[in-house]
Amino acid sequence: MTSVADVKRPASPAPPARRPARSLDRGAWFLVLPALTPILVLSVGPLLYGILLAFTDAQSGRAAPTRWIGALNFRDLLHDTLFWESFRIGLVWAVGVTVPQFLLALGLALLLNQDLRLRWLARALAIVPWAMPEVVVGIMWRLVYSPDAGVLNETLRDLGLGGRDWLSSLGTALPAVIVVGVWAGLPQTTVALLAGLQNTPRDLHEAAALDGAGAWRRFTAVTWPALRPVALAITALNLIWNFNAFALVYVLTGGGPGGRTRLPMLFAYEEAFRYGQFGYAAAMGCVMVAVIAVCLAVFLAGRLRGDDDR
Repeated sequence: MTSVADVKRPASPAPPARRPARSLDRGAWFLVLPALTPILVLSVGPLLYGILLAFTDAQSGRAAPTRWIGALNFRDLLHDTLFWESFRIGLVWAVGVTVPQFLLALGLALLLNQDLRLRWLARALAIVPWAMPEVVVGIMWRLVYSPDAGVLNETLRDLGLGGRDWLSSLGTALPAVIVVGVWAGLPQTTVALLAGLQNTPRDLHEAAALDGAGAWRRFTAVTWPALRPVALAITALNLIWNFNAFALVYVLTGGGPGGRTRLPMLFAYEEAFRYGQFGYAAAMGCVMVAVIAVCLAVFLAGRLRGDDDR
């Protein structure tokens, strides 16, 4: 009889030869190239050209060739009080829109996360402003703020409070524009926070409720720790987006009255396309890019430090 030991097992197949890492890298680059090309052409290329332009005296309609002037534009920018005033207005706008936007979006996300009747309809209506172009939003709110036949002034007159020209008054133009910015950006913040809430395990809420924790205690101990990474990310992005705002404010006020709503992007646009100072406007853009890069670096450093502490 043949023993089990005498039975020869079939030889296991040899492991397939590994492809060189270099060929894998080439294949990965080949797959990424279609998505990377538009970024390089439409984002990185114009950015590098704008940085180069900031060190020249480029102007529109000049017959003389563009000259390299070094950091002269940046030196003039340091003493330009109008630019730094627009920078201050941009910070006020960015913070004034981002903070109430986050608070309102958090409350709305908590409400939409509940088991309510017609919740699907409420969620659909909540993202309506997100589906509207900024130009359309600006035109619509100009009609709302219209001093003669606007909905807001008509309502105030019916209440006996009188009306006013909200977008042309020095004291109310910036607050009125901030209200529109909060309304227009509320959906995207709500969607991000709602996604974070839905990723929070329900078991933790049920365990906290069994332990006798109230709604506020459950929010601070369970909901907020799980929601904090999403909240920090969307807040940082909102600050950057709002600081770079252009179309909405341009349609509403054009930077007026008296420059009270002239954001940095509006100021750079006027310098470039109204006064033809392309080099000087490019220097403004470089300063704004640098500020945004610093904010991103601080944000990423805080995120990495928080991940290391866990």
